[in-house]
Amino acid sequence: MSDDPQTLVSTDWLASHLKDPDLRVLDASWYLPNVERDPRLEFNTAHIPGARFFDIDEISDARSEIPHMAPSIEKFMSRMRAMGVGDGHQIVVYDGSGLSSAARVWWLFRLMGHRDVAVLDGGFLKWQEEGRQIDDMPPIVKDRHLSVRFHNQLVCDVTQVSRASKLGIAQIVDARAAARFRGDVPEPREGLRLGHIPNSHNVPFNKLLNLDSTMKTPEAIRDIFESAGIDMSKPIITSCGSGITAAVLGLALERAGHSSWSLYDGSWAEWGMFPTLPVAIGEA
Repeated sequence: MSDDPQTLVSTDWLASHLKDPDLRVLDASWYLPNVERDPRLEFNTAHIPGARFFDIDEISDARSEIPHMAPSIEKFMSRMRAMGVGDGHQIVVYDGSGLSSAARVWWLFRLMGHRDVAVLDGGFLKWQEEGRQIDDMPPIVKDRHLSVRFHNQLVCDVTQVSRASKLGIAQIVDARAAARFRGDVPEPREGLRLGHIPNSHNVPFNKLLNLDSTMKTPEAIRDIFESAGIDMSKPIITSCGSGITAAVLGLALERAGHSSWSLYDGSWAEWGMFPTLPVAIGEA
């Protein structure tokens, strides 16, 4: 892969830059409720040296009943200052499953106006498999101011997604597994309806990954989206179960040179909850 400090970097790249004074490494591990893994406990046990834990559930909008919605600008700035992450830093985000939740934090930084942020290709799994250095030491943190310039075009709400579904002004792409998209299996969260947003397409996020959880080439990414019936010259809204793996689609689109995309933050956790919103069952 070609390393790009604004999208995706390799384990080799991170290893060679690990001692850079303005590098900040974030562990953004997060798991579905039914997986029964504790990401903070795992972080405390072993992490990339100098890493800080980014709690996706805590650094969110606590006022919303939808899980881990994007936090306010003020809360994001406050949490990053406390973590010692700020202006002038190159940020690298990883997770413990390879590449599933790290992209969510990459998107959050993009949303807040920061572009010097990349996801670690293959994540902590690849780092460990290669026998690279890990430790259990807490990082030494010094306050650092973070400037924020909110980028509205990178996020969509339910009203915008509803309009796109009805009018076709943007293509909606769902990152959930095909069985969940079709409505063949229950959702991991209780109380949600089955199915998908009408007129949406399905590109399960793991189709964009190799067996070692690294991301496929830009050419392969384009082929996967196009084979799912998506026009890569038109705007795209990414969605998933709760706005986590939708960001993997966004990262892949960015790698493939498609920058006209946004993320539906509420995703199926919101759409599947409200009985007044239409639902489609079966194939797109």
